[in-house]
Amino acid sequence: MALQKTTRSSLVKQVVDQLVQRIETGSWAVGKRIPPEPELVEQLGVSRNTLREAVQALIHNGMLEARQGDGTYVLSSSEFGAAMQRRLQRSTVIEILEVRHGLEREIARLAAARRTDEDLALIREKLAQSQAIRYDAEAYTLADLDFHMAIASATYNGVMIDLYKNMSEALYYSISGTQELVDILETLSKHHIALVEAIRVQDESAAEEAASSLIQVSKTALTQLIKEGSIQI
Repeated sequence: MALQKTTRSSLVKQVVDQLVQRIETGSWAVGKRIPPEPELVEQLGVSRNTLREAVQALIHNGMLEARQGDGTYVLSSSEFGAAMQRRLQRSTVIEILEVRHGLEREIARLAAARRTDEDLALIREKLAQSQAIRYDAEAYTLADLDFHMAIASATYNGVMIDLYKNMSEALYYSISGTQELVDILETLSKHHIALVEAIRVQDESAAEEAASSLIQVSKTALTQLIKEGSIQI
């Protein structure tokens, strides 16, 4: 079979594929800034124009976001997530919470039924980490997200995990970094503890009930803050 000449478009695609791999594997986390252009040009061995075309492609599909004077940040951990975020941008926080209500309940039920000892240890670890953070609103928000993702991972349902991850990211990153959000999350502590305990004893009904309480309290508190103008969506 004859060799084909490398085209500019295929080179750009190769760069895109490598950048996507960094994002999807978590090497570049959502909400974090990617390395500066000179560093990427050197690592990839391509021209600035090629790199810029690749980055622009990922900005266009919603995985990256350019912030003037501050660099380029990861907006979504996957192309699926980027597509979901574009849809969720046309939704209200309350609409997202209503959808999450049903999802959280099923995730809690399945996690209680399927969790392993290792899953339980990770869930407890993530809860302890989130409860230990009070001084940094953004870090606390991310720690809480990690806690809920540990529970979702214990379902061993790939579709559910991806759906929950991207829906949660869309919600948390739209309102993260505010003290008001931290105050809401702190009020949920007893519900978090009840949820973990239900998962520990593998009581599916109790886990589902605890998850339902979590979402209901969150929805009520967020609705009030939005009405007061404390959180702008």
